[in-house]
Amino acid sequence: MPYMLISTQIRLENGPTNVGDEYSDPDVMNYLGARKTTMLGNNFSEYNVDEPPRVVLDKLEKIGFRLLSMTGVGQTLVWCLHRETE
Repeated sequence: MPYMLISTQIRLENGPTNVGDEYSDPDVMNYLGARKTTMLGNNFSEYNVDEPPRVVLDKLEKIGFRLLSMTGVGQTLVWCLHRETE
């Protein structure tokens, strides 16, 4: 999967960071040390890490992801990344 979104709440900018959903590449999630969780009341799962977004972005750059865009949505910061596949 060449696209990836990561996000965090503005008040939690030092972590945790949401790094994927239930369809995310398991190898990438393992590399990030992410844990899969389901919040009470949600019918979907998310992957999270304790590190801040800056650390996650550095790790993803090392495996070929490049930042496409970043935005704020309400109280959430969102980064969109892409990795070229062969």
